[in-house]
Parts: sequence; structure tokens; C-alpha cells
Amino acid sequence: MPPQPQIMVDLQMEQLQPYPDVNNISRLISQDPGLSGALLKLVNSPFYGLSNRISSIQHAVNLLGTHTVINLINAQAIKGELGDEDIAALNRFWDSAQDIAQACVMLAKRIGFQSADEAYALGLFHNCGIPLMLKRFPSYPQVQEEAYSRASADCRVVDTENRLLNTNHAVVGYYIARSWRLPERVCEAIANHHNALSIFSDESSRNTPLKNLLAILKMAEHICACYQVLGQQDHDHEWDSLSALVLDYVGLTEYEFDNLKEIVLEMGVGQY
Repeated sequence: MPPQPQIMVDLQMEQLQPYPDVNNISRLISQDPGLSGALLKLVNSPFYGLSNRISSIQHAVNLLGTHTVINLINAQAIKGELGDEDIAALNRFWDSAQDIAQACVMLAKRIGFQSADEAYALGLFHNCGIPLMLKRFPSYPQVQEEAYSRASADCRVVDTENRLLNTNHAVVGYYIARSWRLPERVCEAIANHHNALSIFSDESSRNTPLKNLLAILKMAEHICACYQVLGQQDHDHEWDSLSALVLDYVGLTEYEFDNLKEIVLEMGVGQY
């Protein structure tokens, strides 16, 4: 996945400093899905032999060290040369990924979800299949727009993609996340992030970790107007079909969620 050009510029500038700031490097990397994925893939590889897979960029940078991280960044820069048309097509994806990741962290803390790093990783990576779909299918922006316009209880966003392209960005994203060796429940949430209605319709205690992550993600997507940024729609049809189930699961009334939404927006997340 190509890195965001401005992030690469900022990272290159940091490298030129006499004493590169590891915290600033971590902050910049965490804003880009491609760089974050490459970093987590490396640190979670068998070479490092970690007992548990990690999803924290700060933790990964600390483990790998500045020198290794800078080499990784430079390798990604070589792979990620983009033309102007490619950059323009991906701008909406990059903006949306960063905002939703930040909103996920805020929401996770508000509802008492303990794994804020996993919530951030899911927000950043849940649509990581989109750049590859754009590369493979030139018509994908139009397909995506149609998918969001048809979203309902009877037609998932991915159903339209499957019908028109014989695959979808959630499936592609799942395999990308697996190749990056992200935690399994984050991978599972990526695969199911447009199958939330079915998952929350199951009132049993099964899939609690998955439901926790998906609840945070679907609230964040709605707050950050993913339906508008990626789907070019004026209304969030997908949220209409599952909002009652999600809010009931996390124990929020519509009034409480509206207040929470205002808090997130007031902090500058999801403003377009």
C-alpha cells in the first residue's frame, strides 16, 4: 500500500535532524495505514519472536529502534512513488482512515474499552483494501458510491462490490491485515466491518471481542461521515440499519450518542 506523500516528507525531514525524535516518528507513522502496516508486519514477524502480537505503533518503534524504522521508511518511499492521479484518488481514503482511527480511540476510552491500541489499529486499517481495489479496478470509485447508496438491512456495502467486481474491500483488507500479522480479532473485525448487522443481531454472548471492536468502529465511521467521504452520500443508510443494535449493545441512548458525537467533532476529528 503506497504511503501518503506528505507523511513521507515529514518523516524525511525528521530523519535529517541531528537527533531524530522517536516519538515524532511514531506519531507520523501512526497516521499512515501503509507505513503502520509495514512496521507491524516486521515487528510481529517470527524473526522477533514476540509471544503476543502487538498493534501499538509506539511500542513497535521502541522495539525496532530508530535505525531499523528509518530503513523501513526509506524502503517504503522507494515502493510508494505515485503519480498525481493516484494521489488525488487516495486523498479521501487517507483522510478518512486517520480521522476514524482517532475517533475510535476517543470512543474506546468513553465506553471503557481497554484495548485502545486495537481500536486505533482497526480504525486505521479497516479500509486498507481500498487502495488495492482502486489499483485493480479503475471504476472502483463509482462502484463504491453505488454500494453506499444501496446500503440497507437487505443489501450490504460489500454485496454491491461482490456483484459488480466479484470481490470486495473487506475481504482484500482482511488478507492484507493477516499478511501484516495484525492481532487476529482486528483482522476478523476488518473482514466483518460491513457485516455488523448480522453480528449484532445475534444476542448471545458469542463474539464479544468482535462486537466491542465493531461497535466502536461503526460509531466512528458514522461520526466521521464515512458514507459522505468515501460513498459520496448525503445520508448514512448503513448506520440506519444497525444503529439501534449498536447503541443498545454499548448502553447508549440516541441522545447520549449525539452528545458523544459532538464531543468528538469539537476535538477536530471528522471535519471536512
